[in-house]
Amino acid sequence: MNRLGKVLIVAGSLAGLGLGNATSAAAQGGATGAPCPTSPLPPGMAHMPPIQTATSIKPSDTSTSTVIKPDVADQISCGNTALKAVSNIAFARVPGPGGQPRALALDILAPATPGKHPLVVYITGGGFVMAPKENGLSLRSYVAEQGFVVASIQYRTMLDGANFRDGVADVKSAIRFLRAHAAEYGIDPSRVAVWGESAGGYLAAMVGVTNGVKDFDQGDNLDQSSAVQAVVDKFGTSDTATAAEDFNPEMAGFVGPGSPVNRYLTEGGVAFPPAANPITYIKRSDPPFLIFHGSNDRIVSPSQTLKLQNALRAAGVPSTRYVVDGAGHGDLAFIGDPKGGLPWSTNAVMRIIVRFLHDPK
Repeated sequence: MNRLGKVLIVAGSLAGLGLGNATSAAAQGGATGAPCPTSPLPPGMAHMPPIQTATSIKPSDTSTSTVIKPDVADQISCGNTALKAVSNIAFARVPGPGGQPRALALDILAPATPGKHPLVVYITGGGFVMAPKENGLSLRSYVAEQGFVVASIQYRTMLDGANFRDGVADVKSAIRFLRAHAAEYGIDPSRVAVWGESAGGYLAAMVGVTNGVKDFDQGDNLDQSSAVQAVVDKFGTSDTATAAEDFNPEMAGFVGPGSPVNRYLTEGGVAFPPAANPITYIKRSDPPFLIFHGSNDRIVSPSQTLKLQNALRAAGVPSTRYVVDGAGHGDLAFIGDPKGGLPWSTNAVMRIIVRFLHDPK
C-alpha cells in the first residue's frame, strides 16, 4: 500500500502542522504548560445535518458507577514533552463513491523519544455521518505526552453508504496496519487500546468485544491481530434502539427510520439487529473497559453506557464507569456550545483515562 505521510518533530509546539496554534500536552505529574492545541473545524463539520437534542432527561441509575464533578477551571495543560507528528498515513483502501477505491488515513502523535510505546487508537464521533480524524487534538496531544503513540483514524460513515460492519472493519484494519508497522512508528504491539467518543465510543466497544471475531477482519495485513487490550468508551451507544429512552418523547426520531443512526445500524433491512449491539458479543475474555457518560447528555441516553457496564460486569469483564455530573455530550462547539467540552478536558477526567491506559484493570 502506498503510504503518504509527513513527519515533524515538535519540541513543545504543534504550530505549523495545521493541527493548531498552541503547544503539545502536559505531563500528568502537574507540570505547568500552555493551553493544549486545538484544530480548526474539520472540513464538512459545519455542514452536518442538524443534531436533535432532548429538552428533558430523567436521572440515570449510578449504583454501579462513580459520580465525579470536575472543576472546569482545572484544564489540562500542554507543552512539556516533545511530540513527533506524522499525518495522512493511508492505512486501507475501501470502496468509495461509484465503487471507486478510496484511501482511509490516520494521523499519529507520539513522544519524540526512542523505544516502543503503547498504542492508543482514537476514534472520533460524528453521528455516523462524518469521521474527521482531526478532531480531539487537545486530548490526543495530552495522552501522547504521557508516553503513548496516539493514532486518530478515519472510518466509513453513512455518507459512504457504509454500515456498522464497515466501521468496525475499518478500525480493525487500522490496528492491523499499525501492528504491521510497529517498528516504524515506535509501537509496542502487545499493548493496544481503543478510545472512542460518541459514535466512536460505540465502535470502540464493538472492537473490544469482537476480539477474535474474524467476520470483522477484512482487507490487508490479515497476518496481524486486531485484538485490543483495553477500551475507553465515552458516551457511546450500546442497545441503540433505545438510545433516546431517557428523553422527552419527541427524541424518538433520533433513532427513527431514516435517521443517520438508524441507517448506519441496519443490516439486511433490519434496524438495530443483535449483530449491531456490542452486548451481543460480550464474553469473559474481553479486555478491560473504562466508560464515561455525562449526566446531562441530551443526545445519547446515559443508560446506554450503563447497560453496557452492567452486561460487562455480569460476564466477569473488568469495567469501570464514571458519570460526569452536569456534563453533556462532549465538545459540541461546532453546534454553538463552546463550553460543553470543558468537563471532558479537565485534569480530573483525563488523568483517569491516562492511568487506565497505563494499567488497564
